[in-house]
Amino acid sequence: MQKTHCPKVRRVRSFVTAFLSMSLGLVAPVFATEVPIIVNPDGKLTYIGAPVGDGSWDNWAVGINDKGQVVGYPNIGDAYADSYITGPAGVGNSYLGTLGGNYNFAGGVNNAGQVIGASTLTLSGTGSDPYHAYITGPNGVGMKDLGTLGGDSSSASAINDAGRVAGSSTLADGSAHAFITGPNGVGMTDLGTVSQGFITDINAAGQVVGYSDTGNGLSRAFISGPNGLDRTDLGTLGGNNTVATAVNDAGQVAGYSSLTDGSTHAFLTGPNGVGMTDLGALGGNSTFASAINDAGQVVGHSGLDYGSSHAFITGPNGVGMTDLQPLLAPHGVFSSHAVGINNLGQVIVNTSLVPEPSSYVLMLAGLGLLIGYMSRCRPIA
Repeated sequence: MQKTHCPKVRRVRSFVTAFLSMSLGLVAPVFATEVPIIVNPDGKLTYIGAPVGDGSWDNWAVGINDKGQVVGYPNIGDAYADSYITGPAGVGNSYLGTLGGNYNFAGGVNNAGQVIGASTLTLSGTGSDPYHAYITGPNGVGMKDLGTLGGDSSSASAINDAGRVAGSSTLADGSAHAFITGPNGVGMTDLGTVSQGFITDINAAGQVVGYSDTGNGLSRAFISGPNGLDRTDLGTLGGNNTVATAVNDAGQVAGYSSLTDGSTHAFLTGPNGVGMTDLGALGGNSTFASAINDAGQVVGHSGLDYGSSHAFITGPNGVGMTDLQPLLAPHGVFSSHAVGINNLGQVIVNTSLVPEPSSYVLMLAGLGLLIGYMSRCRPIA
């Protein structure tokens, strides 16, 4: 058997092949950069870079609060992943740290800057270790382990301004239940099973929304009463599948539902989840709502007929749907997904940017160096 002094040569060859097939075949934009952008009400844009030192701009936002603080996590490889919080208006950022493990994925942030999510506990590098829900102090400072409902893992997916956290946890028997905590993450109350579903948001009254699995890959959206109790099925827009993604302090729920023709549209309910209004689409046959503010403005993304996705925002109470892509396209954005909105109307959008022409030149130069490096490799016995 022959060996070579070139490390991971097969991986390099695969990389070159993929690079050429994408570049010459124009299958997709080459090395598109994933960058969150705050779209301000006046149309100005604020780019959110990953914290200094990880060597990459690529990152994904998960939420924004009324100060304009953004939380998310960067793309820095498989061995380690932390989450970050920015300062007000998206300026500056810093990592949150972990509960002792390799991974921390933020799930949301409230107006005090308290961040919630899930973190592994040990430095194994496998990413499959038990993980625990956490809450930080104001502005992401400090990290408190919320524990579990008796099992080995838990995760936090939503937080309100009182610091009440909602999420899911395993029990001693391995089953999974939803939970809600008291203010500032104190205590953990078992809310029962969610039928392989998920809690996605919580409002000031402790009403939680999410979805439950009904079998055959289908789900039904729900809203609870105060303190996470007494869930109510929200119904559908005519199809058999719904997901609730967000709720505001009036109990208006945003999400998406299948229609009778099989397409999927974003929806908005009235207060306390009553009624369901189809928010329409931007030109394709699918829209997905991801967040809502207290004015009832909904944001999300719409899939277009030619395969791209455009972020959108509605007016108050879901009236009208405005495509945000015209604001983003001049800056190299070819696909966008709005994932959060605050009460100032600032929208956080995850975007895919096409590299500048100068970046292509640099990448091709680097490709030449890789090929040259490969050509100098000599097999050894």
